[in-house]
Amino acid sequence: MKRSIAFGIAAVASLASTAMARAEFFDSRDVFGGGPNFFQGGVSPIPRETVMFQGQYAPGTIVVSTSERRLYLVLGNGQALRYGIGVGRDGFRWSGVHRITAKKEWPAWTPPAQMLRRRPDLPRHMAGGIENPLGARAMYLGSTLYRIHGSNEPETIGQAVSSGCFRMTNEDVADLYDRVAVGTTVIVKN
Repeated sequence: MKRSIAFGIAAVASLASTAMARAEFFDSRDVFGGGPNFFQGGVSPIPRETVMFQGQYAPGTIVVSTSERRLYLVLGNGQALRYGIGVGRDGFRWSGVHRITAKKEWPAWTPPAQMLRRRPDLPRHMAGGIENPLGARAMYLGSTLYRIHGSNEPETIGQAVSSGCFRMTNEDVADLYDRVAVGTTVIVKN
């Protein structure tokens, strides 16, 4: 009996030291803000919130307002979840209706030819990961070159800086990603 109690105490101590060692690498603040960030996307300067939302949109529809620099996920009952986004800079804004045709976690990035002509210094391909400009998640819009994606530059949220894609913090894009499916309607308004 003494031997099994001693073994149990040693096992608990070992688990506790392992948990403490892991705590050095992960802290719940990393995901929810307040600590070094697991997603390397920082906290959005525009907090996600549930707001009143008028319009004849089915629940689950995404409405992007480029002029407001906000993305709305329609919840129904006159409400939507509102996220801060970065939008296309002058000359790169667009509007239209598309559907999400693919969703990817930690997507790879291959800059389109048009972007490489403007920025020949860009890499030709970048594997998914924390340094990748598409961030933690990407939702691809129809047959366009555009995506709703994460960003490792939270300071760009609320700004017009992209080449037409919609940027979100990695925390916000992961939240949206989990709430929508391939086939979701995305309405982009100026």
